[in-house]
Amino acid sequence: MPRTVDRAEQRRQIGAAVLRLASEQGLDEVSVRTVAAAADRSPGAVQKYFRTKDEMLAFAAELAGERFGERMAAVDSALPPREALRALVLATLPVDAGRRAEAAAQLAFATRAAHHPGLGAIRRQIDRDVRAALGGWLAAAGHGRGPEPEAECLVLADAVIALSDGLALRLLYAPDDREALLRALDRALDALIPPAVPHP
Repeated sequence: MPRTVDRAEQRRQIGAAVLRLASEQGLDEVSVRTVAAAADRSPGAVQKYFRTKDEMLAFAAELAGERFGERMAAVDSALPPREALRALVLATLPVDAGRRAEAAAQLAFATRAAHHPGLGAIRRQIDRDVRAALGGWLAAAGHGRGPEPEAECLVLADAVIALSDGLALRLLYAPDDREALLRALDRALDALIPPAVPHP
């Protein structure tokens, strides 16, 4: 009896190989041949799922965004809002070897997306999804101010995302500065979302 092939799982395994290769050697080294070697498959087997390098890169970028979203979703929603926000930011940072590899791949994708409309569209959609989710969470936690609290929460979400992106970049090339950068994270979060003042 012929073995059933899970097409979706095969694509995910190849996408994971693209992420590993991109993080270790950069996107210039990604090709059907090199990805096939990294995934322990033949080039022909890879081309059954992805006809071109661009198709592989687009899928890998979506896979990386999915992993990012899963980590954010795993943050305990029962935490106090300030602690939960810190945990959400930490979920995006390259604080271990696996996340460093993923962040390096994400940086490579972002650089390529500046000149590649297809990847750029994927990156922008991921950014919109993260912004909307974070803005909604901030609104639910009561962080909106002024006459348009939901719009204010989206602005605050942009600030948190910019903080996360900057820290992730610094942690990539200066991992030994981790403790100082995490202290900077706490200072920045205190400035963005001051601790609640107890009522007299």
